Amino acid sequence: MSNEAAPNAARTALRTAAIMLLFTLIFTAVMAYTYHTTRPAIEASREQEQMRLVDEVLPPGSYDNALLEDYVLVGDTPPPGLDKGARIWRARRAGEPAALVMEALAPDGYAGRIALLVALGADGRVSGVRVTAHKETPGLGDYIDPRKDRDKHSPWIAQFDGRSNEAASWLPTKDGGTLAYRSGATISARAVGQAVGRAAGWARAQGRQLYDAPTGSRLP
Repeated sequence: MSNEAAPNAARTALRTAAIMLLFTLIFTAVMAYTYHTTRPAIEASREQEQMRLVDEVLPPGSYDNALLEDYVLVGDTPPPGLDKGARIWRARRAGEPAALVMEALAPDGYAGRIALLVALGADGRVSGVRVTAHKETPGLGDYIDPRKDRDKHSPWIAQFDGRSNEAASWLPTKDGGTLAYRSGATISARAVGQAVGRAAGWARAQGRQLYDAPTGSRLP
């Protein structure tokens, strides 16, 4: 290599590195700007979806507080039926406890985890349940999700409405309980039923302290 070629190669390398750095900075700035400008819309959409699901398990007229702003978090050692970091929203009416809306979890579905939303009234009865995420077999076990349930008039998930803490309430009839199930998909029904029962039973045992804990605090 000639004496002139080496400096030229070095300058070319430096120029290329500078151009790449400039593009990286520009790209990072554009991404940051996009994130900050779209974040409010994303947050609003997320809250709308959360409230849509809440309205399906808890009558809007049954509480008068800002529900999504009144919550506690499940701690690092979650009880059965709940997951670490899950939210428990507190519904109140005139300042008094009205209901709890819990992000519950069934870890033992046929195809894995089943995420749930469970509403428990202050009287200890389940107000409603919705499946929020699952991987159950299409056309077989996915009837647990009312959006997939072919029976729109009387969806399977609706049978949880008004159930109490009796042990039989959370087991399929095949297991000696009272929970209906679809033939060939007992595992899905059993997983959801037991998760709802565990979460509801734990919440009942906690009593008033779930309502009295500081907003945004993490439970032990």
